[in-house]
Amino acid sequence: SAKMTTSKGTIQGYNGIAINDDKHQVILQAQAWGSVGEQQTLQPAVKQLKQQLDKLNTDKSADKHTIKFTADSGFNSEVNLEYMAKSGFDTYIADNQFRKRNPLFKDSQTYETEQEKRRLKRSKGKPRLFISDDFHYDETTQTCLCPAGNGMWRSGVNVKSHNQEYTRFCGYLKDCKVCPLQQQCMRKPPIKTGRQVQFKNDESRKKLSYIDKMKVKIDSPMGRRQ
Repeated sequence: SAKMTTSKGTIQGYNGIAINDDKHQVILQAQAWGSVGEQQTLQPAVKQLKQQLDKLNTDKSADKHTIKFTADSGFNSEVNLEYMAKSGFDTYIADNQFRKRNPLFKDSQTYETEQEKRRLKRSKGKPRLFISDDFHYDETTQTCLCPAGNGMWRSGVNVKSHNQEYTRFCGYLKDCKVCPLQQQCMRKPPIKTGRQVQFKNDESRKKLSYIDKMKVKIDSPMGRRQ
């Protein structure tokens, strides 16, 4: 079992994961997990689903390519999407930003208000930390300036992560320790290293990851109907 945060406080419990036939309202696969995260449960669940479908589909009348598989954003990851791309199912797993890209939600005041409430709850009122877009990266000169205007040193080239390659920079510890923007940049005061940030290499930007491919699929008219 695992400790889980609920509306009634933290309790000891299990995470129930089920896959059902939406048309016939039949549960095809179900498991109880002693962990909070959902991402690691997808692949074992789908493997069991395939075994169950093979038992039910003895005459092979149903083709996996005709079966639409949907799941919420909690299961979205590069590893899971690559697995599902090779599974044979027509898969739709949205990322947690898909509503921001949907014109129906883009100008919705109610949606933005609710999103802001969630952000504040997650951050416990703390300001948003700087992301890579807040840094000035010059790919030609291979230099990077932090939001405070300080130079950073290049700590890695062609760093591989999730089938992508990145160039990584690190802030000088002496700068980060006395930076007036430290609370907006780092979760904790720096002790051994300064702020780190990485940028996709030119070739990696041209190569679509499985997450990028799924975004295109989810943002399509067909994807928004699923």
